Amino acid sequence: MKGNQTKKLESSSPTVDSTYIQQHLANERTFLAWIRTAIAIIGVGFLVTNVHFTMKSSLSSIGDLLANIIGISSVGLGILTIIMATAVYMKKITAINNQTFRAPKKTVVILSIFIIIISLVFCMYFLIA
Repeated sequence: MKGNQTKKLESSSPTVDSTYIQQHLANERTFLAWIRTAIAIIGVGFLVTNVHFTMKSSLSSIGDLLANIIGISSVGLGILTIIMATAVYMKKITAINNQTFRAPKKTVVILSIFIIIISLVFCMYFLIA
C-alpha cells in the first residue's frame, strides 16, 4: 500500500512545464495561429489557381505562368510556415523552461518577406491577367 502512495505522489509532483503553464499555453496558441495562417496561405494559392483556370476565355500564357507560380509558391510558403512554426514552438518550450526566451525576430522577418513577394506576384497577376 505504501508503494502505491509513493508512486501517486511522484506522478503528481509538479513538472518544470507546469511551473510556466501560462507561457506554455500562450506558446501553443501562437503555434496554432501560425498553423491557421499556413492553411490560409495554401488556400489562397489554390483559390487563385482554381479561379484562373475556370476562366478559360481569358487565359494568357503569362497569366497561366503567374497562376502556377502563385499556386506553387503559396503551397511552398504554407509548408515552410508549418515547418518554421513547429521548430520555433519546440525551441520556445526549452527556452521558457530555462528562462532564456527570446522573441523569434528572424522567423517573422523571413516569413513576412516571403508573403510580400507572393503579394507582389498577385499584383502582377491581376494587372496582366
